[in-house]
Amino acid sequence: MSLDRQTQALLALVEADRAQKCAAIEADARTRCMALLAQAHADARAKMRAAFAEERAHRDLRIAAAQATLQTRLRLALQHRSATFLAAGWRRLPRALEARWADATARRSWVDAIVGEAHDALPNAGLRIAHPPTWIADERDAVTARITGLFGHAPTLAADPAITAGLRITAGANVIDGTRDGLCADRAEIGARLLHELERSRTMEPA
Repeated sequence: MSLDRQTQALLALVEADRAQKCAAIEADARTRCMALLAQAHADARAKMRAAFAEERAHRDLRIAAAQATLQTRLRLALQHRSATFLAAGWRRLPRALEARWADATARRSWVDAIVGEAHDALPNAGLRIAHPPTWIADERDAVTARITGLFGHAPTLAADPAITAGLRITAGANVIDGTRDGLCADRAEIGARLLHELERSRTMEPA
């Protein structure tokens, strides 16, 4: 083989080797590029998901804060309404009790309740009944006869100008105070009943 042919053959081998190495480098570069692009896309998607998750978390926090504020305002509004209702109830209660005492049927029920409570709670001792000065004599006589039958002895009746409605029955240190002022004095019990009426009337309101 001549020198020229040897040179050409050597150059061909070098060129083939160069082309092979270039192809390998290009393939490796392409693979790396695709891997980088895939990683970049994955990173971008991860960042987007994280951003969306963070935004949802912020939204949920804002919604929760708004709901808490709303619940607080509703609770304060209900408390204010209840306080207003109670204040109006306390102002009207004494007159309402006096009006109930002025009604014969309501007065009879009132007296029956007081006498029944006295029979259940008071000892069989000397009973004293304080009553409004305007209490009708026939009703006084009827209650005297009833208590005499229940306890075996007649009570002592005394008109009390301070009593405008109701009765107060005592036996020694024991007292059943069914007067207007006595009923109004139990603010906890009466307040609870007034609030119960408020809740009942609220549930009956049309939607």
